[in-house]
Amino acid sequence: MTDAPTVVNLTNHSYFDLGGSGDAGGQELRLAASRYTPVDADLIPTGSLDDVTGTRFDFREARKAGAGYDHNFVLDKGVTDVPAEVAELHDPASGRVLTVATTEPGLQLYTADHLGEPFAPGDGIALETQHFPDSPNRPDFPSTVLRPGEVYRSETVYGFGTR
Repeated sequence: MTDAPTVVNLTNHSYFDLGGSGDAGGQELRLAASRYTPVDADLIPTGSLDDVTGTRFDFREARKAGAGYDHNFVLDKGVTDVPAEVAELHDPASGRVLTVATTEPGLQLYTADHLGEPFAPGDGIALETQHFPDSPNRPDFPSTVLRPGEVYRSETVYGFGTR
């Protein structure tokens, strides 16, 4: 809770490699997101919400994640009061599965491209639930302003299993 308008957009930066191989890029990713927020040369969202159809951003059907991602996906469910499943990462070799459920409207997919030595792009995958990056400067994005008397609440559940 706050006593003055406050911008809040917290996330978690855990990296996953379900196979333990050091190459998470070969794991299969599915996202419940029909749109994403394109970025400029500085990786700041342009303000557009683009359709993923026919692009490398289309993870509506599970496919290999690869590398080269530091992008926010617009979750189809929007903001919710209770967590809804929005992502699944699966390692076919081990059978391990990670599911992600959240109340947040966005998910940042980061494939560890700029972590530096000893890590290579795709060594880990971060599925960071959040509001959209640069929301305070984009009035069309969901607001990240917490008003006096409001309570900040966000919930993300990472589930692990096998198949």
